[in-house]
Amino acid sequence: MVQLVATRPSIANHFLKELRDEVIQKDRGRFRRNLQRLGEIMAVEISKTLPYREEQVVTPLGVTRLQTLAEYPVLITILRAGLPYFEGFQHYFDESDCGFIGAYRQEGTGEISIKLDYLATPHLEGRIVILIDPMLATGKSVTDAITVLLKKGKPAHVHIVALVAAPEGLRHLDQHLPVPHTVWAFAQDEKLDSRSYIVPGLGDAGDLSFGEKT
Repeated sequence: MVQLVATRPSIANHFLKELRDEVIQKDRGRFRRNLQRLGEIMAVEISKTLPYREEQVVTPLGVTRLQTLAEYPVLITILRAGLPYFEGFQHYFDESDCGFIGAYRQEGTGEISIKLDYLATPHLEGRIVILIDPMLATGKSVTDAITVLLKKGKPAHVHIVALVAAPEGLRHLDQHLPVPHTVWAFAQDEKLDSRSYIVPGLGDAGDLSFGEKT
């Protein structure tokens, strides 16, 4: 299942426009802040699908009952590009356990492969997981990450969260993910180019947030 959040006009489209704009995105601090803002918006959207329980609340003037989260999801991000987007989720799921995956592309050897070299997560058996990575391009980093995460237990459900997604990546996830999942993005873009970058996309989110790597 794919949920596209920005199909209707909202402030999310404004922030996504600024992320895409090649002039505005040169302001690195503004770029990171817009990633955080979109993380906050997406956190609210996903929160509508989570389990809740009714609780009694005593106010200074009386008593009422409210629906509150039955459990906080586990937040996991893929370093380094996912960090600002992840921080937006943390602002709202502030009691969540968190995990981190180090992953990067290995290029120059023909077909692009994904190298995973760091993993720090809580136990995941039966838990709801939100896996956060700004760009869903080929989908290989996500499937590789989930393969590694399964060593920590099989989640009840995985919410895979991107800013923009390529159709090739969505097809890859549909064919290869072994766990119940939902893919969330603000937009589905046109395609991947010859380097497996999303078109029109927005560029390299990690470099735009933190500077070019060598």
